[in-house]
Amino acid sequence: MGQKVNPISYRLQIHKNWSSRWFAPKKDFAKWLNEDIRIRELVENKFASRPTIARVEIERSANMITVTIFTAKAGVVIGRGGAGATELKTLIEKIAHMPVRINIEEVKRPDLSAKLVAESIARQLERRGNFRRAMKMAAQNTMNAGAKGIRIQVAGRLNNAEMARREKLIEGSVPLHTLRADVDFHVARANAPGVGIIGVKVWIYKGERS
Repeated sequence: MGQKVNPISYRLQIHKNWSSRWFAPKKDFAKWLNEDIRIRELVENKFASRPTIARVEIERSANMITVTIFTAKAGVVIGRGGAGATELKTLIEKIAHMPVRINIEEVKRPDLSAKLVAESIARQLERRGNFRRAMKMAAQNTMNAGAKGIRIQVAGRLNNAEMARREKLIEGSVPLHTLRADVDFHVARANAPGVGIIGVKVWIYKGERS
């Protein structure tokens, strides 16, 4: 039986950090956790048409929530004259019922973000693109961006096949057991027309942290 551990949670407190950072009394924990989930879903759904959101970090203080959005296209999130950021802030405040501060940070090399790479492959599969070509192009772009290695796995009814199968592509090295290794990981889903859901997993190895 497979014993698989998420590469990010495996490295927490070594060189990875939590995406939500706050401490809650027992009576508030479930409420705040639910708010965090709804905030993330709101941000993801607002920009679901194209993969631009690399990650969302949430910090809470006594009277303020700070939402930091890491994006490949800051202009799309901010909007014309800051209208997009203002609208997003208003929507988040309705969920959290607290003052919200939004920070938008641009991801300089989107090809090194496992989330953006996985979602890009998933969008291509939804448009009936060839899975091998999508995997090969993504791996090439990531390696050209400076990654030490990448591993991509797709599973489902690939190319309209009757039976589901799993295919993977590995470039370079991806040491999953080395705790010093900076490995980014994400799982995306492609709702491919006529064949159902195709799962996409991406591991990107960026080198060792000291």
